[in-house]
Amino acid sequence: MTFGFLRFRVAPPKSGAKKKKPKKETAKQEPKDLTKTLRKIPRPTVEELKSAYRMLLPPMKKALRRFGRGIRIHPLSLSATLAGREDPAGAAEAYGLVCAVVWTVLPPLEELIDIPKPSVHVGVDYDAESLRIRGQAGVSLRVGTLLAMGFGLLIPGARWLIKFYRAHKKDKSRPTQKTETDTPAAAA
Repeated sequence: MTFGFLRFRVAPPKSGAKKKKPKKETAKQEPKDLTKTLRKIPRPTVEELKSAYRMLLPPMKKALRRFGRGIRIHPLSLSATLAGREDPAGAAEAYGLVCAVVWTVLPPLEELIDIPKPSVHVGVDYDAESLRIRGQAGVSLRVGTLLAMGFGLLIPGARWLIKFYRAHKKDKSRPTQKTETDTPAAAA
C-alpha cells in the first residue's frame, strides 16, 4: 500500500517477522496519601512571606504594566442617564458624584490600557423614573503578553521557592492532627 511517498506492507507479512509479545499486566499502584505529602511541605513564616514580597514586587509591577499594555478596549461606548423625577436634588448630587468618579478613573485607565476612542456620557433626566444604562465594550488581550508576563514572574518565583526549600530542607514534617483527645487519668 502506498500513500504519497510512504509505503506500507499490508499482506502477506514478511517471513521471519517478529511477533509481538503479550504485555504483562502491571500491578495497579495505590494512590499516595495526600495528607502525608502535604505534611512534608513546610509552612512559610511571616519573615519568609515578607522576603517573598520584597523579591517579587518589582517583577510584579513590571508584569502588571506589561499586562496593561497588552489589553485593548475597543469599542468603549457607555451612557448612563440618572432618574430625577422623585428627587431632583438627589439626582443632581448623584450626577456630580458619578462624573467625579468617571473623570477621575478614566484618564489614568487610558494611560494604562489601550482605549482608542472612549465614549462615556453621563446625564440626568428629571422626568425619568428609573436609571438607564446602555453600553458596548469590546476587550481583546494578546496571548504573547500573557506568556511574557508569566515568564517574567516565573524566574523570581522559582528563585524564592528554591531558597525557601533549601532553608527548610532539614525540617521535620508537620505532626498529624489528632481528632481524638486524650483524657487525663485524674478525670477518669
